Amino acid sequence: MTSPLRITLAKRTASVAAQLAVLGRQTFHDTFAAVNTPEDMAAFLASTFSPEKQLAELEDPESIFLLAQMVQEVVGYAKLRLGSALGLEPGQPTAGRLEIERLYVREDWIGTGLGASLMRKALDQARAHGCRTVVLGVWEHNPRALAFYQRFGFKQIGTHEFRLGQDIQTDLILRKGL
Repeated sequence: MTSPLRITLAKRTASVAAQLAVLGRQTFHDTFAAVNTPEDMAAFLASTFSPEKQLAELEDPESIFLLAQMVQEVVGYAKLRLGSALGLEPGQPTAGRLEIERLYVREDWIGTGLGASLMRKALDQARAHGCRTVVLGVWEHNPRALAFYQRFGFKQIGTHEFRLGQDIQTDLILRKGL
């Protein structure tokens, strides 16, 4: 028997962009609202998760979106970027690198294995595109995500700033070789 959960490449359409905008806002808010000001959250959500912004990201040829759907409902997604410079000094080559920019799972799906399934599919995409390195940024105060990435063999290689509204936060840059 097959599972009703499907992880597929996202179509580059306005309707998918609208779904990503809603899910991105919901998952980011659920994860970080309690530890950030309402003003900073509102500014970040408005600037990051509009349907127009999501459509532009979908249409970017260097971006890959994986959608996790359960019976036609999107319950998680991953946004991947080919040729990422994250963690590199300026001028270093970016070929063979994939960044996991987002790996978001709806709160009621956390702990079900969905995040691990999305991660495995993301790593499959990296291999399919000939990437040798996968990188990502994760907030230094997100222990659940840090533990998740460490289980997949990611190691810290640096830090960078992340702006959430007016708040400048520190993301850890993690790397995994393939």
